Amino acid sequence: MTNQKSPSKAERREAAREQARKLREAQARREKRNRVLIITGAVVLIIAVAVAAFFIVQQGTRSVIADVENVPANSDVEDGGISIGSDMAAGTENEGAPVLNVYLDFACPHCADFEQINAEDIDQMVADGEVTAVYHPVSLLSRGDRQSWSWRAAEAAAVVADQAPEQYNAFQTALFELYAQSGGQTQPSDEQIVQAARDAGVPQDVAQTIPEQTFDEWVDATTRQFSRDGFEGTPTVLVDGEEFQNWSEPGALADAVGGE
Repeated sequence: MTNQKSPSKAERREAAREQARKLREAQARREKRNRVLIITGAVVLIIAVAVAAFFIVQQGTRSVIADVENVPANSDVEDGGISIGSDMAAGTENEGAPVLNVYLDFACPHCADFEQINAEDIDQMVADGEVTAVYHPVSLLSRGDRQSWSWRAAEAAAVVADQAPEQYNAFQTALFELYAQSGGQTQPSDEQIVQAARDAGVPQDVAQTIPEQTFDEWVDATTRQFSRDGFEGTPTVLVDGEEFQNWSEPGALADAVGGE
């Protein structure tokens, strides 16, 4: 048997250096791979957070009404507003004129006061092309009760805006008058609402569909959108986007619109 020559001290030292070099290179590769994985993971996490934030913001700004399947014609799909232009029909506007937004609840006594004090001025300004009136029926006072006057009146307004836009403005006035006749103590019946619609010129075939509550989801959405937009009570009145609170003084609203 041939005896193998033992590595010299220099050879052992060189072998040790080579092994150490290989270990260092392997460690460097592992560290580089780990850095790549960490950076990739961080990028993926940032992207995921950004995407999630985007959708959260989108959902936060998305109109509640935009998710409603059955939206009345002649109403805005984002905020539920029903605009009135010089021909006094729902869904029309006076191009270039200031915009008067009125959020109202037909069971709200202050809204009835607003109507009594300002309706004639508003109608005149709209007819003269001086302003576009945009009405937003909501049901703040119903507490979600679909049989309440607040809810049924808002839904009736939606039906007329959808099916009889030329009679919308007159019917809105009729709804306030109908509740005033009850003294605010009793809630008008569906039959009384239908008759009020007929008296306002709404065709019989449209008026008789009012009790069917076709737009109950829409009424719920307009009411929730009202709160989401940061409003609290009715009437809420905006003149070209700026809240106007001095509406109880006769003529003040007309002056504010004329000053735009």
